Amino acid sequence: MKKSLFILVILFLCGYIAIQQNTQGTLKKSGNEYDQAQEKTLDEEYRTIRTITIAKDQVYKGNLVLVNKEHPVQQETIESDIVQLSQHVDLVQGYRLLDDTIRVSESVGRVFMEMVQAAQKDNVNNFIINSGYRSMEEQEQLHSEMGSEVAMPAGHSEHNFGLALDIGSTEMKMELAPEGKWLEKNAWRYGFILRYPRDKTEITGTIYEPWHYRFVGLPHSAIIKMHNFSLEEYLAHLKEQKQVAVPIDGETYEIHYYPISAETTIDVPIHKNYQISGDNMGGVIVTISSEK
Repeated sequence: MKKSLFILVILFLCGYIAIQQNTQGTLKKSGNEYDQAQEKTLDEEYRTIRTITIAKDQVYKGNLVLVNKEHPVQQETIESDIVQLSQHVDLVQGYRLLDDTIRVSESVGRVFMEMVQAAQKDNVNNFIINSGYRSMEEQEQLHSEMGSEVAMPAGHSEHNFGLALDIGSTEMKMELAPEGKWLEKNAWRYGFILRYPRDKTEITGTIYEPWHYRFVGLPHSAIIKMHNFSLEEYLAHLKEQKQVAVPIDGETYEIHYYPISAETTIDVPIHKNYQISGDNMGGVIVTISSEK
């Protein structure tokens, strides 16, 4: 009897030890699997972003730079693809030029042509470009001849870096013309904004100019139109918010503001498109859009 009881105790202890070892093994295995899963997640996250370097002079480059009486054009601000439109017949389709000297950023010229061709489908087809890019010397001469009420001093005009156009109608003044009304309603769809609106003169410091359009690109033109911002107000909004997300035509854009005082690095998604622009005031705006 005692011998049988002893054997039962031994068997019980052996079973208990086996269960404990199995449990510990399972826990250890689960722990290892958790660690491996966590490492995999971190590795996958790491592989979805990359670090890019932003030079200090990026502050002065891009579609969103602010140029006005307080913030002059820097050498870095001037677009590198300035062309004389009369020498590029492929860019002058659906509109006229005031003269053969009109120059503009080539990329902006292509978007403008796309825009006026869209206007033609609405039977609006009397566009003319009266002015585009001007050199500092040309701007200074215009300022001397016309005065400060009409022309900015050299270096303080949007015409000094290639993203602005004075657009007219061959039929009548822009504030009355179908061309002016069409642009006011639709230019944002192509990345353009009316730079000096009637109700923003105190903010822009410039009189109402229904002919002066500035390219800022999407989604910024859409947000500016949606909220009735001037460019000054929009850039101040981004600086204050630091990060905004906006859905436009079924696509969500993320817009980030970063103050820049020296060369710095930021992380951007590998599998998404992004654009970087300075604001000419000490910051850069990174715009992230759809997957590549």
